[in-house]
Amino acid sequence: MAVSYLSRLFFDGEQLHQDACVTVENGKVVSLAPQAGAETVEVDGLLAPGFVDVQVNGGGGVLFNTDQSVQGLTTMLQAHARFGTTAMLPTLITDGLDIIRRAADGMAETIAANTPGIHGIHFEGPHLSKPKKGIHREQFIRPITDAELEQFCRSDLGKVLVTLAPENVPADIIRELVQRGVKVCLGHSNADVDTTLAAIEAGADGFTHLFNAMSAMTSREPGMVGAALASDSYCGLILDHYHVHAISAKAAIKAKGIERIMLVTDAMAHVGAEMNELPFFDTTIRRDGDMLTIPGGTLAGSALDMASAVRNCHRDLGFTISDSILMASLTPARYLGLDNKIGKLLPGYQADMVLLDENQHVKQNWIGGQAML
Repeated sequence: MAVSYLSRLFFDGEQLHQDACVTVENGKVVSLAPQAGAETVEVDGLLAPGFVDVQVNGGGGVLFNTDQSVQGLTTMLQAHARFGTTAMLPTLITDGLDIIRRAADGMAETIAANTPGIHGIHFEGPHLSKPKKGIHREQFIRPITDAELEQFCRSDLGKVLVTLAPENVPADIIRELVQRGVKVCLGHSNADVDTTLAAIEAGADGFTHLFNAMSAMTSREPGMVGAALASDSYCGLILDHYHVHAISAKAAIKAKGIERIMLVTDAMAHVGAEMNELPFFDTTIRRDGDMLTIPGGTLAGSALDMASAVRNCHRDLGFTISDSILMASLTPARYLGLDNKIGKLLPGYQADMVLLDENQHVKQNWIGGQAML
């Protein structure tokens, strides 16, 4: 049965409207007007496209590295759905080949089951730079081999994103990955600008958590940060105010534009769960407020959710609510090549929607027209 949602404020992914209507039927938007015979539902708040998160390590007490099951991935999605996420790429942190295979198998099963909200997988590593490893465990960082390529290039994983350090992965391998349909992001890297630009020329078109764990920009050595800001690539940005100073984040958005910055969470299992400590390989991730660290103080992912990222962008950085939502929805959808399906609320698009109050807290969201809260 069709449902017409009436909202005082409505962002369709491109424009903000007042006193608008979205009619949904069979999981898709069919009209931006009331439809005869449709149930009418009035919603109080801002109705907008659901959020798309391309970097999600865990949620709901589940970490992808330790639980690769369909149920584990579903729990992650449900935890983040509370905060407006309607599409995500579960992200595997650097690990052994056996875990990579299990993660790929679990994702294939999840995709085959048409699990709502799961659109593919992000392999963050293991082909990274040891000096820029962050919390990635050094014993698992290694050169790329045919065994990893076989998993990355599987055709049953949905969208596949691989984060790698270009000083440790030859440009011809990057080119091969891209030609086989893999999205390549650069990150956890100490590469100089020339090596970074060569990787972009080979087809890499994104950067994982801009500024964090990458060679910095200075006046005479642009580094990876400089290449990221100067290129047409997409950049993930963690707006939890711990990873990136607000002024640096604002400068990046102004330099790149809202069409190239993707708000991401880099969330760990803590989001949507009452937990302060998380065992992580040979160490422990501890939560202090909304900051996650390992002993010694290294940041360990985040406890950020997408609604908070949007709120921080709008309230603290001063971007309009429309621009803030766009960086959390249409821009990442476009990066993944899904912008003909999600990221907008226009006829023909999947009815992935979020309802926000005046403080950008989530009141309700829907995946494929199905209420998640």
